[in-house]
Amino acid sequence: MEPAELNRIFVTPVLQFDDDGAIDEKAYRGFLQRFLVPEYVEAGIGIIANPEAGELFCLDRDERRQAIQIVLDEVEGRVPVLAGVQHVTTAGSVETAEDAAELGVDGLFMFPPVGAGDITMAWNADLYPEILIDLLKAVDAAVNLPMVVHAVGPMTPLWGPGLPAGITRKVLEEVPNVVGWKMTYSYNGYRAITRVIRSVGRPVALLAANSAFFHENLASHAFDGTSSGGFNYGLEPMMEHIAAWKRGDVARAQEIWDGGLAALHEYVFSDFARLHIRYKIAAWLRGFIPNPLMRAPMPRPLAGEIEELYARLAAAGLSTIERAQVDDFISSRLSDLAPASA
Repeated sequence: MEPAELNRIFVTPVLQFDDDGAIDEKAYRGFLQRFLVPEYVEAGIGIIANPEAGELFCLDRDERRQAIQIVLDEVEGRVPVLAGVQHVTTAGSVETAEDAAELGVDGLFMFPPVGAGDITMAWNADLYPEILIDLLKAVDAAVNLPMVVHAVGPMTPLWGPGLPAGITRKVLEEVPNVVGWKMTYSYNGYRAITRVIRSVGRPVALLAANSAFFHENLASHAFDGTSSGGFNYGLEPMMEHIAAWKRGDVARAQEIWDGGLAALHEYVFSDFARLHIRYKIAAWLRGFIPNPLMRAPMPRPLAGEIEELYARLAAAGLSTIERAQVDDFISSRLSDLAPASA
C-alpha cells in the first residue's frame, strides 16, 4: 500500500455484542455491508478492523482475529483494510500485528503504549519519544506493513488528546513505514500538526478524526482522508458532504453542514469520555445495530444521551427506529441510571 492509497475515507466501525457478551457476527456483517455499497466503494471507502470504536481494548486475541476475518470476508478485496494493533506489552503488539498480517490486511493502525501511568497520563511524549518509537520499530521489523498512527496521548491545552509536534516529527523521521497520521487534535492543534506533517518531505496522509471539524478541515486542505467513527451514524450526509467539497460545490457542502450534520457531530464529540458510547447509541437509533451496549467497564448509555441523539438525528433528516423502541429500551434497560444532561 502506497501512501497515496491512504487518502481514503476510512471508517472505524463499532462492534456488536449479543446478550451474552459474545461478538454478534451476523449483526457485524450486516453493519459492515452498509459501508460497502458500490457508490461508497467508488468514492474511496476503507475499513479499519479493531479500531478503538470497535472496543479493541476489550477483545482477546481470538476475538481480534475473528473481527479482522469478518471484515476481510465482507470487503472481498474491494477496499483497503487496516487492523488495530494494541497491547500492554511490545511483544503482545508484535503478536497482534503478526496475526493481522497473516490474515491478509493491507496495513496496521497503531496505538501508543497502554498500561501504567508512566507511559499514559504522565507520559511527556516529546521528552521520551522512544516509548512509542521503539514499539513502532519492533512491529515494523516483524511485519513490514504500512502503518497509520492513532496519535493519542495525555490531554494538553494546545494539542487536545493528540501527540505533540516533537514526537510527531521524530516518528516520521525515524519510521518510514508510518505513512498516515490520525488527526486526534484540538482545532488549533490540528492546524499546527498539519504544518509539521506537510514539512517532513515525504507523503504522510492526514486522516481527519473529529467529524465536527470536517467542514473546516476540507476548506483548509488539511484533509487527505479520514479515520473517524462519525460514519457509524452519519454515513449518508457525511459522504455527500465530502463529495460536494471534492467537486467544488461549496454551497451544497455548506447546506448539508448547516442542515443538522454539524450540530449532530458537535454533540457526539463534545465529551471524549462519552465518545464511543455515543457512536454506538446513534448507530442503534439509526437502526443499524441491534443494541448500543458496550463491554463493561465501558460506559452504558444514559437516557439523556439517547434523547439528545434521537432529536439531533431527526433534525439532520436522518431515519431512526420507532419511538416505542426507544422508550422500551430506556424503561427496561436503563431504569437504574440517571439521565445525562444535553
